[in-house]
Amino acid sequence: MSYFRTAILLAGMTALFMGIGFLIGGQTGMIIALLVAGSMNLFAYWNSDKMVLRMYGAREVDARSAPELYDMVQTLANSAGLPMPKVYIMENPQPNAFATGRNPENAAVAVTTGLMQTVNRDELAGVIAHELAHIRHHDTLLMTVTATIAGAISMLANFAMFTGGGNRDNGGIGTIGAIALMILGPLAAGLVQMAISRTREYEADRGGAEISGQPLSLASALQKIAGAAHRIPNMAAERNPASAHMFIINPLSGFRVDKLFSTHPAVEDRVARLEALSKAMGATGGSMAAEPAGPWSDSRTRASRGPWG
Repeated sequence: MSYFRTAILLAGMTALFMGIGFLIGGQTGMIIALLVAGSMNLFAYWNSDKMVLRMYGAREVDARSAPELYDMVQTLANSAGLPMPKVYIMENPQPNAFATGRNPENAAVAVTTGLMQTVNRDELAGVIAHELAHIRHHDTLLMTVTATIAGAISMLANFAMFTGGGNRDNGGIGTIGAIALMILGPLAAGLVQMAISRTREYEADRGGAEISGQPLSLASALQKIAGAAHRIPNMAAERNPASAHMFIINPLSGFRVDKLFSTHPAVEDRVARLEALSKAMGATGGSMAAEPAGPWSDSRTRASRGPWG
């Protein structure tokens, strides 16, 4: 059902984009808009991962420079049936993480230094598993496409304003219509993009819990990250709010203003679903210790559960 809902939302965004093109320039405008969107998506398909990693100053690490983190990602990727993604660390005090890449063969997982200093090993594994679930579900490409279409809709709406919306006698929408389009077009696109993002976050939580085998540890990590995100600013995200949907928790300081405009589901709802999933997976009681050890665990891991800092 979630994939069907996502497909409907994506189709709605595409229809909105083509409709705006039609309102501005008729059938020709719709075709031009479609060609522009195709070009933007093609560029984003090949370059979006490099752009966002550069945007956040992420540095790639390997088995020599970050052995514990790299080994955890590798083990969880094997458990998820995925190729080994590239691993990046962002020098950022806000605990957070995201995944990017056009497909599982060209994927990357990035975590902040703040995350590694805030959560324990079980919780970090849950966060990484969540990001791997995004990769396995091809959400990284989906969110790139939706962000690109949303940006194109905003561009078209602004273009309509600058051109006055065309002449009504020639099929244009006029100045008043152009003003309404400039306001309502990006708003509608943003709402659809946020709805898609929220849907995919729930699925990534479920997939991450199954990959790591510890849904309560992921729930605990979400609570810790959310508690710190509104206290510790992520300046790179504040400068680039269109990328906020990529993170496991909204990195923007004003994300609590209105749930309608949030790119992520409420943390309370996500935690409640993970707790229900934990019971369904056979965990007894409410503590993390009650859960079975994940596939990445060994005796050393289970004996060391303090912060990574």
